[in-house]
Parts: sequence; structure tokens; C-alpha cells
Amino acid sequence: MQDTDAIDRTILSILSREARIPMKSLAGRIGLSRSATTERVGRLEKAGIIRGYRADIGQLDDGQIQAFLLLTLKKTPSIGVLDRLAGFSSVRKVSSVSGQLDLVVEVEVGSINALNELRNEVAMLENVDDLTTSIVLRRDIERS
Repeated sequence: MQDTDAIDRTILSILSREARIPMKSLAGRIGLSRSATTERVGRLEKAGIIRGYRADIGQLDDGQIQAFLLLTLKKTPSIGVLDRLAGFSSVRKVSSVSGQLDLVVEVEVGSINALNELRNEVAMLENVDDLTTSIVLRRDIERS
């Protein structure tokens, strides 16, 4: 969508931080009527710029272990691997990347044993060629 203006960008900025903001509040913050704001948000949704609304859940338990599974696939793209990864409740985010790796999978598990079990299951997926794991020691900078 090439005809976004400063108001659209402001709407996107606010929604990226506060996805559940009431339309009336959003309208007040951008200086438009509620109907004009609803129309703009609808246009952004229809254009595919706004693809959805979600809850960004922070870490619920300090005992959780966060890690990255770095995958190299035998063949790309691999929708089957993505479908299987989506089925694991501990998978938080999957990113297709360029370079020597194919997928970066962010996971959160309750223990090292659970991480090892997940690693074993992912490594056994049909199209996975190689798997490396990096455990997150701490998050130094995190933005939403």
C-alpha cells in the first residue's frame, strides 16, 4: 500500500504497542473521528498491512528456559517442517533467514530436559539436516 500517510503511520505505531486500544481512544490520540479512524484501520487491514492482533505474553515463570534452535534444512522451502514446528506449544517464533541457516526457532521450555526432548523431536523431522541450539542467558535489550 503506497498511499499511507503520517496518520496511517501513527495508527500503526500505536497499534503495534497497544493492539487492544479502543477505537475511540485511538481516534482521540490521532485527532480523527471514530468513524474515520475505523475506516483507516479497516483499509490498513484490507491492504494486508495490519495482519492481525495478538497478545504479547511476557515470561510467566522465572524458571522458564529460552533458547534458539538454528536449523539447516535439506530442501527449502519446507512447509511440512513449519507445520510441525507450529504444533509444538514451546515454539514462540519461527523466522526464515538467509545465509547458511534456514530457520531460527525461538522456544521456551520449563527445563533442560524439556529442551533436550524438544531438540530431539525437531532434529528427527524429515527435512531437518542440522540443528544447533543456543540458550538465552539474558535479554539485554528487548523491544516490542
